[in-house]
Amino acid sequence: MADFNLNILGCGSALPTTRHLATSQVVDLRDKLYMIDCGEGTQVQMRNMRIKFSRLNHIFISHLHGDHCFGLPGLLSTLGMLGRTGDLVIHAPKEIENYMRPVLDTFCKGMPYEVRFNHIDTYSHSLIMEDRSLSVYSIPLKHRIPTCGFLFAEKPKEAHIIREMTDFYQVPVKWMKDIKQGKDYITPEGEIIPNSRLTRPSVAPKRYAYCSDTAYSPSIIPIIEGVDLLYHEATFMESDKARAKETFHSTARQAAEIALKAGVKRLVIGHYSARYEDLAVLHKEAREIYPDTILGNEGMVLSI
Repeated sequence: MADFNLNILGCGSALPTTRHLATSQVVDLRDKLYMIDCGEGTQVQMRNMRIKFSRLNHIFISHLHGDHCFGLPGLLSTLGMLGRTGDLVIHAPKEIENYMRPVLDTFCKGMPYEVRFNHIDTYSHSLIMEDRSLSVYSIPLKHRIPTCGFLFAEKPKEAHIIREMTDFYQVPVKWMKDIKQGKDYITPEGEIIPNSRLTRPSVAPKRYAYCSDTAYSPSIIPIIEGVDLLYHEATFMESDKARAKETFHSTARQAAEIALKAGVKRLVIGHYSARYEDLAVLHKEAREIYPDTILGNEGMVLSI
């Protein structure tokens, strides 16, 4: 079982190439799957990477450009053919329904499950989804149309019981849940046993930030500060900075500067322009600013 992994299905940009697929990722938190963007080819990559369709319950769409959402109709249809019955929630800018409702009405009639839409305010940093394991927040980005990134924040785990100590103090089973949640134990004689004597802290919760597509935007730094892994688009080289500015994208150097200023633990770059056949130049440019930069690629699985 994966603890907290990132699966990169595609990391190309708008123009199709034989080298990269359109943008899509799957966050795997202990076998609960959360998809980020769904470009063409996403289903095939899920098959190639042996990602289970049945464990996918939430899809997050950053914006309504085709390389981030043209794979949605096919994926939704496939889920129906696989016999899915549980609801699927698509979290996206409100324009998503203008695109998807006609598709659902035309191609997905009679599906055995319901598709629900959760509209995201792309201009605010806010909680957009949470379950028992995870909270997901929007990250306002700077692009040509309403766009947001996503911050996946694992919820704190309960403390670990030190069995030798609970046995020593003869702690009843009915107390275990409260002790895991941080309460002290009071013996029948009234003695208070500190929680720190009975438990050891769990592993600190992890955070992953996804930022694509966006122009250089220092305003996101307080939101992503200190994350365990940051994915930031690096569409262009610094020599094409004017083109990056014109299209509201970032250079590899700018992605690295964001990572450095935010004090993130690791950076992975992606969303490469089709003009670059050799991505080593983008990798080198980013690593000169932020040495712990990973060059994203299809099929890559990163532990968060």
